[in-house]
Amino acid sequence: MSAAQEELQKTPLHALHQELGARMVPFAGYSMPVQYPAGLMAEHHHTRAAAGLFDVSHMGQLRLVGPDAAAAFETLMPVDVIGLAPGKQRYGLLLTDEGTIIDDLMFVNRGDDLFVIVNGACKAGDLRHIQERIGGRCQVVPLPDRGLLALQGPQAVDALKRVVPGVEQLVFMTGAAFTWQGNDLFITRSGYTGEDGFEISVPGAQAEAFARALLAQPEVKPIGLGARNSLRLEAGLCLYGNDIDTTTTPVEAGLTWAIQKVRRTGGARAGGFPGAQRLLAQLDGSEPLARKRVGLVALERVPVREHAELQDVGGGRAGEVTSGLLGPTIDKPVAMGYVPPSLAVPGTRVQAVVRGKPVPMEVSAMPFVPNRYFRGPAA
Repeated sequence: MSAAQEELQKTPLHALHQELGARMVPFAGYSMPVQYPAGLMAEHHHTRAAAGLFDVSHMGQLRLVGPDAAAAFETLMPVDVIGLAPGKQRYGLLLTDEGTIIDDLMFVNRGDDLFVIVNGACKAGDLRHIQERIGGRCQVVPLPDRGLLALQGPQAVDALKRVVPGVEQLVFMTGAAFTWQGNDLFITRSGYTGEDGFEISVPGAQAEAFARALLAQPEVKPIGLGARNSLRLEAGLCLYGNDIDTTTTPVEAGLTWAIQKVRRTGGARAGGFPGAQRLLAQLDGSEPLARKRVGLVALERVPVREHAELQDVGGGRAGEVTSGLLGPTIDKPVAMGYVPPSLAVPGTRVQAVVRGKPVPMEVSAMPFVPNRYFRGPAA
């Protein structure tokens, strides 16, 4: 074993992954399962059809505590934190002073605190940033001793409610506290696959036993990072470090849906976040965008990977692919990338350069596969 491998951190499920025959790879400083013996394609299709269990314990979990926590957190992001009702979850974006993206995250108003989940590769930096900026206004409490599991797919609710009765009452982007064998869980109905599903925060010492209880359900199989990536790309969801980073603004990235009206125009809470002047100018068009994130579908059966150059049909450089693979559900090569606004209209033809040859692509609306989030019983 190399020194680098020895230095990798392990999640509470490391021994279980090995027992299940996972192929482990370095990811965000952790040894993580990229796939199990069934393989990426089978895992992807199983999640779309039934329920897949993902270990996402490398993610950062923290609490923001105190009467001023929501107002303080709102100063770091262009989203509505103060107006988030108890039990509700929201997507957020930590920004630099230039209005570019430090990280994307999820947070829940739990009534007595804000529960925040950040990306694994960014968690140390995020924690420092949050502590430095708002640590004087609220307590910033990291939760390194908790594991995080994601159960995703159309049959996830059937499997989970046998183990944790009551979870079926949750709807998309809500969360609540539950118990399992005397252990405190916090469960949200959310995920990173475009499917219905749940993310479950569990004490690290009980994470393996809880994972085994889920894997004992007939619908559930373990799923690795490979299928997690193909599922999220088909769902049109950004991967931090690929599709968004400190060179991209939320407006360029097409994430303006995550900036609520109360932070955009009029009123005491409009602006007031890092880079606000620039982002509000991009939103109202007074600062024209140089590029926009788009979905792309290849017109030939040639997978187009990240960093492939994008060109206009005349062969002029137009941008770059940020994520790409053969979409198992759509059964076509799909990608995301950045192009000038003039080329960002769905149906526009561009070409990617793969091994020195042009591959014709078409700009596409996203998601590539329809999302199936559970928003409540049909009216």
